[in-house]
Amino acid sequence: MQTVTKFQQCLVDFHRKFVALAKSYGGSLPDSSELEKTINDYSAFILNENNHLEWERLEQQSIAEFSSLAMELRDSSALCVAMMEKVRALRLLSGEADGTEYFSNIESSIREEFGGVQISSDSKVLLVGSGSFPMTPLYIAKQTGAEVIGIDIDAEAIKLGRKVIDRLGNGLNVRLENKFLAQLEDMKEVTHIIFSSTVALKYDLLDELHSLTNEHVVVAMRYGNQLKSLFNYPKQDTDPRKWVLTGTILHPKHVFDIAIYRRAV
Repeated sequence: MQTVTKFQQCLVDFHRKFVALAKSYGGSLPDSSELEKTINDYSAFILNENNHLEWERLEQQSIAEFSSLAMELRDSSALCVAMMEKVRALRLLSGEADGTEYFSNIESSIREEFGGVQISSDSKVLLVGSGSFPMTPLYIAKQTGAEVIGIDIDAEAIKLGRKVIDRLGNGLNVRLENKFLAQLEDMKEVTHIIFSSTVALKYDLLDELHSLTNEHVVVAMRYGNQLKSLFNYPKQDTDPRKWVLTGTILHPKHVFDIAIYRRAV
């Protein structure tokens, strides 16, 4: 019988916390401290180099229970991140400061993301999974002057996100839509597409995008493999007749990495 390691027990504990938080969270600011602490602790756990070595050891053992736990953790942590985005939006709108380390890590990743995706004022950028606190659309529009569209299937997230845009994005060309890809009338004009790492069906959506986009579009797919897959949905193979992987941007100190795709000729 396999003995449970300290690493595995940490994963079990994180999963229990995320599930409990998802059930008990009421959406008000006083309830958010434990949610914030757990996400910050989990981010630090994912980025700890010692934990990467332990992950590799467990992967080699191919423990079925471990693989199942990893998938459950990915889903439960993604749900709590979405909740935390709503808390951050509510804090901003109520005039409170925000000190979540997870979001600082994400914002740093956005700055480095431009190394692989060249965006100018003539670009039209689509973010799939914009969330309640649309950091990426705001950053891109502010830094480049590009038109940015954010979509999300969560209507509440779009409502909060629009209020955040009104507060922080005065004069910026940003719009948020509670729509599916096929419902966007200007898809053929989009030059760059960015997928949030916590969008579960992002590779199914990428496949759908082939018939909706122009031949020059560039896609930046945020993902997490190995230990990072506990916090992000991992990279997958694509249909080579539709999409070609042209490069990857690895961020050892960030919670996700980036895969760059172009349409196959």
